[in-house]
Amino acid sequence: METAHRIALIGGGNMGGALASGWLRTKRGPVTAQELLIIDPHPGDAVQDLAANGGVTVLPELTAKAAAGLELVVFALKPQAFEPAAAAIASLLPADAGVISVMAGVTLNRMSMALGDRALIRAMPNTAAAVGAGMTVCVANDAGEALEKSVTRLLKGAGTVEWVGDERMIGAVTAVSGSGPAYVFLLAEALAGAAFAEGLPRDLADKLARETIVGAGALLAKSGKTPQELRRAVTSPGGTTQAAVDVLMGAGGGLPELVRQAVAAAERRSRQMGQDPGKR
Repeated sequence: METAHRIALIGGGNMGGALASGWLRTKRGPVTAQELLIIDPHPGDAVQDLAANGGVTVLPELTAKAAAGLELVVFALKPQAFEPAAAAIASLLPADAGVISVMAGVTLNRMSMALGDRALIRAMPNTAAAVGAGMTVCVANDAGEALEKSVTRLLKGAGTVEWVGDERMIGAVTAVSGSGPAYVFLLAEALAGAAFAEGLPRDLADKLARETIVGAGALLAKSGKTPQELRRAVTSPGGTTQAAVDVLMGAGGGLPELVRQAVAAAERRSRQMGQDPGKR
């Protein structure tokens, strides 16, 4: 007998593909390929691969038949595409189906206006979900403890999950962990470029940058020490690392101040995106 679809993922782009890949990366994940339905007329490469080789059903639009057994619907669209998509499927969803938004700036209020009175959860993951190393922070309306536990189990398939009680925190979460992988990738790009400028072959420069960041992340995860403690341990007074850190901590606040400004800019943009669509 055919397994009913239990979870629908609306949007099969970068974030949707990362979540789906994270959920299905192990056989004991939170959802099976047969239970997951992905809705996207033009899915990305990761979702196309899941459809071709992973047994996941991908449809260009949600049908009444496909929606009948849904327990959870996850919106992973561009924020500006949310209202049209919600209008198209709102009447098809079972009354007890919970809805999760992983879209920057789409507030619980916007979700409620588009989808009516139902259990709503706003979550902010990041693309490391694809390898099970993501970070997701959630906030809910009166979704209920049972649904929150179910959502936690689902999202833990893609990494670490935390909950907050104040939706206003989600803007800062978006700016730090939601956008954060891009900051790390930019650092890797800059480090590789600097290595190349010092005369290293491009392939070696890229590998040194990548493996240094991967290794530093693993050490931070497993050492039990704070970033400050780890930085100080590797920074010998008067040594080569100290010379580099002096530049990074230089005039005008250096790298810490640049990061603070970057996070503040991302948080402001998140709040702007959360305004009523007609007011932006």
